[in-house]
Formats: sequence, structure tokens, C-alpha cells
Amino acid sequence: MCKKLSEMSLEELWTLFPIFLTKHNPSWKRLYSEEAIGIKQILPSNDIKRISHIGSTSIEIIWAKPIVDILVEVYRDAEILDMKELLVENGYISMSEDKDRISLNKGYTEKGFAEKVYHLHLRYEGDNDELYFRDYLQSYPNTA
Repeated sequence: MCKKLSEMSLEELWTLFPIFLTKHNPSWKRLYSEEAIGIKQILPSNDIKRISHIGSTSIEIIWAKPIVDILVEVYRDAEILDMKELLVENGYISMSEDKDRISLNKGYTEKGFAEKVYHLHLRYEGDNDELYFRDYLQSYPNTA
């Protein structure tokens, strides 16, 4: 019988979910788009400021971890903890949180990575430095 993820040690989790890089996969853009649509169906639309594809899979000219990072920016008056609960009810795993930032994962199973793996960064509007980093690397391929 497999242990639940919440029962595993950090060492067991690192073994089950190793970090590795792979050549850019054009399907990552589609996976992001499909998941963004699903997120819009889960969360109250009037609370969402913007949903963005971030992280290494959003930069076509570099190798990446095959995990699609998504930034969901919500308006300042949104109930971010309520939004987290809606995401958890719909298959996301809450990994960390503070009053302004919540990180969730999807596609982590007791047997390792699923076919589709996501990291969702739930933040208030304006907390989006990853967008500048992504855009910079896309604009300056030699730096990337």
C-alpha cells in the first residue's frame, strides 16, 4: 500500500519527484491554456485580475522542468483563502501559504508525477515579478 504524500518524508518526496530539465515542449503552451480555462471555471471571475504562464516552460528557448507554472493574480479585495479552498476542492494540493501568497500543485501522485503537472501561484495583483523575468529572458535569448 502506498503512503499518502502528506505522510512522506522530504527525502521520499525528493526521490518520488526528482528535478530534471528537458528540451522545450510546444505542448506546454496548450497545457497552460487548458488549465487556465479550468481555473476560470473554478474561481469567481470577478476576483481574477489576470492569469499568466510563467516559469521555465513559458520560455521557448531554454530547457525546463516539465512543470507548467501558472500565476493567478487576484484583486486586493478577493478572499484569497476561500479561493485556495476552491482550488483544493478541485484537485490542487496546497503546498505553502502566507497572508498574500499561496502555492498549490496539481499532478503529484503517490506514484510520482502525473502526465500533466502544474504549480499554481495565487497572489494579489501586482505581485508578479516572474512576468518581468519571463519577458526579459524572451527578449534577450543570449541571456536566457
